[in-house]
Amino acid sequence: MKKLYGIIPAMVTPFDEKGTVNLSQVKRLTAFLIEKGIDCLYPTGTTGEMNHMTVEERKKTAEAVIEEANGRCPVFVHVGCMSLKDTQTLAVHAADARADGIGVVTPIYFNVNQREMEAYFQEVARSVPEDFPIYLYNIPQLSGNDLTVQSCERLASCCSNIVGIKYSLPDLRRTIEYTKVLGGKFSVIQGADHLLFPSVAAGCDGVISGCANVFPEIFTDAMKAVRKNDMDLAKKQQERVMEAWKTLCLGEGSAMAYMKAGLRMRGIDAGHMRSPLMDLTKDQEETFKDGFEKIMKWVE
Repeated sequence: MKKLYGIIPAMVTPFDEKGTVNLSQVKRLTAFLIEKGIDCLYPTGTTGEMNHMTVEERKKTAEAVIEEANGRCPVFVHVGCMSLKDTQTLAVHAADARADGIGVVTPIYFNVNQREMEAYFQEVARSVPEDFPIYLYNIPQLSGNDLTVQSCERLASCCSNIVGIKYSLPDLRRTIEYTKVLGGKFSVIQGADHLLFPSVAAGCDGVISGCANVFPEIFTDAMKAVRKNDMDLAKKQQERVMEAWKTLCLGEGSAMAYMKAGLRMRGIDAGHMRSPLMDLTKDQEETFKDGFEKIMKWVE
């Protein structure tokens, strides 16, 4: 079964001024990222404002990415929703639409125990073919639920299509523990993208990165250095990864608003945020521009 690897942008979702998904710009962003050398794509996840989209919008967005990618890189669609039924609907759709696999976030908002989470993922796994790869997605700081290493071991042992996990809490100790599941055969993808170098060095197969929407070159260059085992260059590129992350993720407001502003500065119409999230103010965009231009000097 296919697995995620390398630099995997967690794609933003472009909304037009009326709040409609702009599918032509979804395709433009897909083409841009592939042209810049990313390894895989991950649409309709957290960075894609998944919880602000309808099931039908998510289907159409996934279809647009898959169509534009056209086999040039793997596309793993995030399908996790508030309800099991909607998650299964999107999982089946992704398989039918010929995605390469899916990601599924843990149940969110309501607290659930490990038994309940395991049963949930087993139901999702049974809804798609046994050879259709699934990544668990653990982001406890937002979901309110934390999937343990022991639960991953049980899920991967009983569901052959559960092949890995995206872990988005910046906890290297737990990240390393996940890499030991199934005797090291369980794929681990780092979701805290600013930890690229130490995570890949610790055994992760890659990073799912919102920041790579805007600065794919910074992340692909860092991954190349790690793959070459050039530690001096990897450390230098990791510093640039950190600067990109700080510029996009540590401002006032949503990180996705900064990502969309950065893409516009690169000539990609990434559209607007969907309420209750808001676009940057003019003052925020002016402040952001200084950091953006500093990063772009490393790209050009």
